Amino acid sequence: MRTLISTAFISLDGVVEAPGGEPGYRNSGWTFKNVEFLPEAFEIKGREQQEATAMMMGRTSYEAFSPVWPDMEDFADYKVMPKYVVSTTLAEENLVSNWGDTVILRSLDEVAALKETEGGPIIIHGSATLNQALSDAGLIDRYHLLVFPLLLGAGKRLFSATDKDTQKLRLVEHEAYANGLQKNVFDVVR
Repeated sequence: MRTLISTAFISLDGVVEAPGGEPGYRNSGWTFKNVEFLPEAFEIKGREQQEATAMMMGRTSYEAFSPVWPDMEDFADYKVMPKYVVSTTLAEENLVSNWGDTVILRSLDEVAALKETEGGPIIIHGSATLNQALSDAGLIDRYHLLVFPLLLGAGKRLFSATDKDTQKLRLVEHEAYANGLQKNVFDVVR
């Protein structure tokens, strides 16, 4: 069974929207505008590229990343790995041709079936709506969270507000940095 890992830049109040400067959000770019950059706090991002064997995202994140990430040196390892886009609306003809193999999954059942295949970890970038659905369905196995010491108020959240049973997490790695960032890696307890 493959491990599904959700990775996110997240504010202390749970917002994940527009961390890199995406347009349309009041506090867009909050990861670099409001917190001093310390390279050691982002070590996990390089490790994720080395450990993941595939990448998953929702349609909105795919449409934001696919025009930019294929040509970025910082994301070179992701270029060659298979990508999965979970979407009921994205058409095959809208996939970019310079970012390796990309498969569109049309349902959470298809995600669950993918998890049952042979292979290594699948990393989920961005994709707030997808993360909420996968979490609520019990499909995420691990969270890699870089928590920023910011309260952003309104914005897309990583976790849904669905009324559900408690989901227990086990902290397996953590570190606090001089700029206030915290790295928290949690395994989902089944």
